[in-house]
Amino acid sequence: MPESHRPSGPHETAAAPTRTAVILPWDKSGATGRSAEVRLAEAVELARSIGLDIRHQATLTLRTPRPATLLGSGQVESLGEALKQESIELAVVDAPLSPVQQRNLEEAWACKVIDRTGLILDIFGERARTREGALQVELAHLQYQRSRLVRSWTHLGRQRGGFGFLGGPGETQIEADRRLIGDRIARLRHELDEVRRTRGLHRAARRRVPFPLVALVGYTNAGKSTLFNALTGAGVHAADQVFATLDPTLRGRVLPSGRRIIFSDTVGFVSELPTELVAAFRATLEEVAEADLILHIRDAAHPDSAAQRADVITVLDGMARDGMLAADWQRRTIEVLNKADLLGGTGAVDARAGTIATSALTGEGLGQLLGAVDARLSEGFVTVGYDIPASDGAQLAWLYGHGEVIGRQDSDDAIHVTVRLAPDDRVRFERQQEGPER
Repeated sequence: MPESHRPSGPHETAAAPTRTAVILPWDKSGATGRSAEVRLAEAVELARSIGLDIRHQATLTLRTPRPATLLGSGQVESLGEALKQESIELAVVDAPLSPVQQRNLEEAWACKVIDRTGLILDIFGERARTREGALQVELAHLQYQRSRLVRSWTHLGRQRGGFGFLGGPGETQIEADRRLIGDRIARLRHELDEVRRTRGLHRAARRRVPFPLVALVGYTNAGKSTLFNALTGAGVHAADQVFATLDPTLRGRVLPSGRRIIFSDTVGFVSELPTELVAAFRATLEEVAEADLILHIRDAAHPDSAAQRADVITVLDGMARDGMLAADWQRRTIEVLNKADLLGGTGAVDARAGTIATSALTGEGLGQLLGAVDARLSEGFVTVGYDIPASDGAQLAWLYGHGEVIGRQDSDDAIHVTVRLAPDDRVRFERQQEGPER
């Protein structure tokens, strides 16, 4: 098993874009508010995001899933003819496939077959840029391949008689591969632990000069990075494609009140996110767990916006159940209906109470959003007064940086400041300030 930090994808094996078919097995009984058309369009966009050449797409009604091929025999045969006519090299099946199903479909269609999990893993492999992201992707990829290696090769063990304990001719190679993968997974987990420890030290250092952290979360391609850039002036890569951002980015911003905060741009979610990736990207999602406030960014113009919202909430609720996120995370969340420009402006967006309509491209609604962030972070603040020596610029700067100064009177030897502070910040300041006026 090569120890590459970024597993190669199916599209990288040829100089020209891989001729690809996207197949959606559609089980109406298992539908969750999405239409087949929207789900197929998302799968096609996922495939196109890594340069695959989509030559065929189809939705096939899944009546009774077949253990051998998932699809019915007639569907497999007719689809095989269509793929042959288009000279398809890769078939993406937008559903989970067992190793046996994957192998049987490859034999029937004479092309490479990957399922939804394999496709998303490959996209993440393309997008990860930091060492942490690359390590997480490789870990998820190896966990996925290990299970498929074991199960898909079990037929080799039946090529020779016996009662099972003698093994088959392929057993030695399987065990060797399993051991190599297991060793690499152990090393990756150790390296990720070191990365997380370093991130923890960085967070501890930030807490010593504590600025509130505001995390942007949402469905992939909801415009998080574009909004992040608009709010902070950062140059984070933002593109009209899925998973444009995989690695967390932090940037500071001064709110209208004068208080400084930190925004964090995070990876986007997607429906049926592979369990391997949910676990592997735990460190990335730690920024959300540390956040004082969460901005849930939605694509208000997307026809599937409500279902996308439900997917994000499901993932965050799962994090809360696992203890990664505070149980009251929704109380600390502002819902942002982005891409209002595609609907004619913020006035055309049906923004219910507690939500804010914005356009990251035009800037419309950003002032209202910053005001809402300011107000939410100021909840529970207390108003106090302090006399600061005129020569002590450091304490004065601290109050301006951590609170909202609402009054100031200067004299020759002292400055009287009236400021709104979070309770924790008040305690911190008063530990170094004797005799505050209240």
